[in-house]
Amino acid sequence: MTDVDVSIRIDASPSTVFQYFVDPERMRRWMGVTADADPRPGGAYRVNVNGRDVAVGDYVEVQPDRRIVWTWGWDGSDNMPPGSTRVEVTLSSDGDGTLVRLVHSGLPDDDSAKRHREGWDHYLGRLEVAAGGLEPGPDPYIVG
Repeated sequence: MTDVDVSIRIDASPSTVFQYFVDPERMRRWMGVTADADPRPGGAYRVNVNGRDVAVGDYVEVQPDRRIVWTWGWDGSDNMPPGSTRVEVTLSSDGDGTLVRLVHSGLPDDDSAKRHREGWDHYLGRLEVAAGGLEPGPDPYIVG
């Protein structure tokens, strides 16, 4: 199994950034065509990321403005089924901004880690723009 560990600094408070991981309307601004979230331990996480690939899992831990953990997998996938990997996001104050660290663990030992690192880099860049109060624009990853 392989892990992806990415970090970014966002010019917004931890409480603002946190909302982009738990509020479906805000989630869609940076990642996803549709999003459903029940941000409590055991609550469902479901994001149609690009019009084709649907990430599915359950929230494991939710500490407002500090930490969010959920399981992750792809609907209909045998290689990475729903709930088979884990995403941990830690938010730390950094002056007037927030340090966001995302660790996606348990990825299969194939090219999944490379593809997920590229995806998380892309989407965290969009999160930086959205949480900073701007419009990230159309997502080039969306198909059809």
